[in-house]
Amino acid sequence: MARMSKLPFDDSVKVLEGARFDVYRIELPRRDGSTKPREVVVPPNAAVILPVMDNGDVVLIRNHRFAVGKTLYEIPAGTLELGEDPDIAAGRELEEETGYAAKQIRRLCQFYPSPGFCTEYMYVYLAEKLTFQGQKLDETERIEVAVTPWSEAMSMIRDGRIIDGKTIATLLYYQTFVKDAQA
Repeated sequence: MARMSKLPFDDSVKVLEGARFDVYRIELPRRDGSTKPREVVVPPNAAVILPVMDNGDVVLIRNHRFAVGKTLYEIPAGTLELGEDPDIAAGRELEEETGYAAKQIRRLCQFYPSPGFCTEYMYVYLAEKLTFQGQKLDETERIEVAVTPWSEAMSMIRDGRIIDGKTIATLLYYQTFVKDAQA
């Protein structure tokens, strides 16, 4: 399976080839000259989308996450196909997960969500001038759309209803560097 993230080391051994990610083992050098084995998760990179309605509401999704056994409030996101431009993936994932198409999409920021053990890199976009087209969910996705007033989304972070890291980071980035700058 070809992954989009490149490992920053050459002496790795693949120990798992999975459907969604691979795992490599590396020998991490210690200060005393010996090494210690560590595993690195190598998934595809991802596009993360903050859909904002004309009235300022945010389009959240309620997404069932089997790994944690919970349905979480999130913003839409999805993995990049091999060789796919993240700018293209952002529009595709927005339509698939929320049913909305955007006339304007622009990149806000990018980050590593878990660099301690994972190579995944997330490209974050703002989607505006939305029109509803209908969801196009993958066969395993269980996603409900939740159009939410901006002030309520901020309250949901504060009171712990939003606990997804990429969603918290993106909403607060937008609030701090985009929304407040426009006011």
